[in-house]
Amino acid sequence: MVDIEGASLSNKNVSFLDIARGFVPKILKASRVITEGREIPPSLASEMAEEGLFRLYIPESIGGHEVDYIDFLDLVAVIAEADGSVGWCFNQNNVLSTLSAFMPEQLAREIWSDPTVILSNGPPISPKAVPVEDGYILNGRWNFSSGSRHAKWVVALAPVEGRVMEGAQSPEMRNMMITKEQVEFIDTWEVNGLRGTGSFSFIVEDLFIPEAHSFVEGMPPREKGPIYVIPKSLLFCSGFATTALGVASGALNAVIELSSAKTPQEQDLLMKQPFTQREIGQAEAIWRSANSYLRDSAESVWESAVKDRAIPVESRINLRLASTHAIRESVKVADMAYSLSGATAIFETSPIQRRMQDVRVIAQQIQGRMAHYDTAGQYFLGMDPQSRLF
Repeated sequence: MVDIEGASLSNKNVSFLDIARGFVPKILKASRVITEGREIPPSLASEMAEEGLFRLYIPESIGGHEVDYIDFLDLVAVIAEADGSVGWCFNQNNVLSTLSAFMPEQLAREIWSDPTVILSNGPPISPKAVPVEDGYILNGRWNFSSGSRHAKWVVALAPVEGRVMEGAQSPEMRNMMITKEQVEFIDTWEVNGLRGTGSFSFIVEDLFIPEAHSFVEGMPPREKGPIYVIPKSLLFCSGFATTALGVASGALNAVIELSSAKTPQEQDLLMKQPFTQREIGQAEAIWRSANSYLRDSAESVWESAVKDRAIPVESRINLRLASTHAIRESVKVADMAYSLSGATAIFETSPIQRRMQDVRVIAQQIQGRMAHYDTAGQYFLGMDPQSRLF
């Protein structure tokens, strides 16, 4: 049976591993409510926030926990094995909170003065920020805002009209920090998997954003912690890859448990069938190989961040490649678990069916794109990688 909890966390973070494990029974109990309600139940999200599980990447200087990168991935794995939607939001909302190390300290202290605050964002669709006295007038739409139903602030990334980045030809991009009550959410989240992420869209029309509630995207971090050296794109992709592996592990463990109890019609007990034994062995090999590559790549990036405060290109490429590969291989493992389960897995109440759907949705997102193999291939062929997502 797959064990995804990895090495023990460093001493300062052991309590968070205990806390995460403590939430597993609660998450499993709520899994059907999460899927059908298309959100993490407010009581569960609030309890997780109260335990500090959404302040893990926030600087210690403003009351966060600033946990180590590898330790955080261990926490993602534990939570994602219980439920893919919760694991996805846990990673998404925590990685997004690293903005607290880049924005003006006064703004960060204002937002995180609430110990249970959670951020949500989404890819922008034709946004525009027009400079006015003391701020901006913002219009636009942002999609796929994961965790929007339990967030208290949203982040709207938008180009500023008439401004370009210093030393570049691209427009100045600003993060606009907006309280949830100031935006209109649109329920577009009728999907097959990761239903519980509640990834609604939101729109803003002629909203005034004070200058003090905005900051330029892409500037160096204000804080010195090594976690803020790692590009957000790599934090996102490795966390979502860990989520996919956790979901696949949950599916594989579920079919292993099922195999000791299910006897298909006119056949032997499922676990006694040679085909089942071979499939389980192959699934374990696929999962463990993908997990090891991801882990090795993440550890290499973290070592560079801690020792050198810079990430070599090859390490960044490897982590991007390992992340995409882990996501794609997780789909294979979940599909094998689904196939082995037979008709047992076709019902909506089946955890194997839910996990198969969840991991396929992860693979459909930007982090699972096959084009990331192209980026890695370009690098290893001695070419300039075309993607900026590494």
